[in-house]
Amino acid sequence: MAGKSGATPTTYSPSPTTQNKKRPPIFNDVDWVRPDGRGFHQCRPAFLRTGAVNSASGSAYAEFGNTKVIVSVFGPRESKKAMMYSDIGRLNCNVSYTTFATPVRGQGSDHKEFSSILHKALEGGIILDSFPKTTVDVFALVLESGGGDLPVVISCASLALADAGIMMYDLIASVSVSCLGKNLVIDPISEEESYQDGSLMITCMPSRNEVTQLTVTGEWSTPKIHEAMELCLDACSKLGKIMRSCLKEAASPVQE
Repeated sequence: MAGKSGATPTTYSPSPTTQNKKRPPIFNDVDWVRPDGRGFHQCRPAFLRTGAVNSASGSAYAEFGNTKVIVSVFGPRESKKAMMYSDIGRLNCNVSYTTFATPVRGQGSDHKEFSSILHKALEGGIILDSFPKTTVDVFALVLESGGGDLPVVISCASLALADAGIMMYDLIASVSVSCLGKNLVIDPISEEESYQDGSLMITCMPSRNEVTQLTVTGEWSTPKIHEAMELCLDACSKLGKIMRSCLKEAASPVQE
């Protein structure tokens, strides 16, 4: 997955999913089967690895089902002279999509919102005063959009930052839940997101049990919110362990 940072492909980002009024009857059944056969509270298999882009300070590749993301980190490097002096480091985040990321091309452009959410999710976990007067750039590229893109981008970006040696309080893991009728489904795919009544995404530092970002859309009852948050936090804890294993594996000397 290595690539040159200079050759940036033409990109776009799909618009946020909205509820479809003509939801297929299957989603209204109490015990319907998810399109990919998973249980309601079962996440997609996760494949993670670091060192995906040779030209970057740090990088990571993540594959959750059909969602494939690559993140490159550059820096810390000296901030531009036009910027005001700062005792703490600056973090720039950019999320983009390849033109072939989704079956339908040219679906709007909303990557600025995704970039902003990524920034908010990451900055709470980075020790910014460890690199004063400098800037760290995070570039996330969604190679294939299979649903749950943003949580995958955030988790992958955290791994890339760790690979770059950026000091953090903890790794940052992110998981989302969709509300479909009476059911909550974790780590939704695109089809589920397109018919959801609401979504909840949590980004947290698993070892510290601290939430760095909480995003909620749609209408939720208080019990459902609590249930969704518990599901996400439990999944983030498990994902955090997978991420740590990935880093340990990368740090281990290669056996001949």
